[in-house]
Amino acid sequence: MKKLIVLVLALVLTVAFAGMSFAFKKDVTFEAKKDEGKVVFSHEIHTEKGKIKCTECHEAVFKKKAGADDVTMAAINDGKFCGTCHNGEKAFSAKDAANCGKCHVK
Repeated sequence: MKKLIVLVLALVLTVAFAGMSFAFKKDVTFEAKKDEGKVVFSHEIHTEKGKIKCTECHEAVFKKKAGADDVTMAAINDGKFCGTCHNGEKAFSAKDAANCGKCHVK
C-alpha cells in the first residue's frame, strides 16, 4: 500500500511540475512607446528552438515577473536585456535596423 501511495504521489508531482513548465513559457508582449510596433517575446522560440535554459536569462538578465523590467532600445543597444544575446555574435544584432522587423510588429 505504501508503494502505491508513493507512486501516486510521484506521478502527481511529475504532472504538476510539467504543467508549471508549460505555464511559464507563455509569450510576453512589450508595448511600443512610439510607433515602432509591439514586441511579442516567444519563450518557445528561445527555449525550445534556441535551446536556451530559463536560468540563462532569469534572474540574471530579466526578472521572472513579466513587465518588471523597464526594457528600452537604449538599454538593449547597451547590451542589457535582449542585447545580452542579440549583439551580432550570439544572435542577430538588435542594433542593425534591418533586423527591427524580426521583433517589432506593427
